[in-house]
Formats: sequence, C-alpha cells, structure tokens
Amino acid sequence: MKELLAEISELLLYIKKKYPVSYKYLDENPITIPNIENPNISTVELEKYLALLKDLIAKRENKN
Repeated sequence: MKELLAEISELLLYIKKKYPVSYKYLDENPITIPNIENPNISTVELEKYLALLKDLIAKRENKN
C-alpha cells in the first residue's frame, strides 16, 4: 500500500506542476481527508484512484 500512496503522491505533484488547471478539479482538499485516525481505505480504491490520475495525465498530454 505504501508504494501505491507514493505513486499517487508523485502523480499529484506532477499534475499540480504541469496541469494546475486540472489539479484544482481533483478535489484534493482537507474536506475530503478523513477526520478519523485510522480510516479504512482499500488497496482496490487506491488502485482505482491511481488509474484515474494516470488517465487524466494521458488525456491532458494527448491534448497538447
């Protein structure tokens, strides 16, 4: 799971730097961060989110 989180973080930084307009639509803000100490997030959910980020990057890069 640490590898997934690291890759997600890396892609989020990449999107923020290269596509700031798209980044603001990702809804990465404190409201979406769980307010419990140990939230249950499955590997499947993280993999889906990672795929979504990769798809966003691919679409943005194909536009340019």
